[in-house]
Amino acid sequence: MIKHQMCPQRYFEDFELGEQFLLPSRTMTDALFAAFQLASGDNHPVHYDVEYCRAHGMPHMLAHGYQVVIQTAAGAGLFPHMVEESLKGFLEQGSRFLNPVFVGDTLYCTLTVSELRPGNTTGVITLGTEVKNQKGEVVMDGFQKYLLRKRRP
Repeated sequence: MIKHQMCPQRYFEDFELGEQFLLPSRTMTDALFAAFQLASGDNHPVHYDVEYCRAHGMPHMLAHGYQVVIQTAAGAGLFPHMVEESLKGFLEQGSRFLNPVFVGDTLYCTLTVSELRPGNTTGVITLGTEVKNQKGEVVMDGFQKYLLRKRRP
């Protein structure tokens, strides 16, 4: 079997506090809203009916919170490729929604190593998540926790 890895492999002790991982930007389009509505089953008109939204004082359709959270999926960047050999599991995530996201907004996501909690043979790495819109406003922040093997238990 051929071993093909995109990145050098990293283990728990290879990460440093403050290290950042940028994810590709994404413009929230009508098509992304429709796909999310189909996948989630959320049928509130605030997420799919632009005229309903305008009648309620919004400029366009409002993104569902989970639609914003998924923009921080580490799999969109290099992190999961770096930990293919050391990743034991995705443990937890949390989010705060600070500003609305509408159709046409472009989102920029950053993951930052915010905590490293070592154990005997593994460690928990916490990635702080931040999502900004094209105006530089933070629309969501939160965290993700992963269990990684240590290189030298």
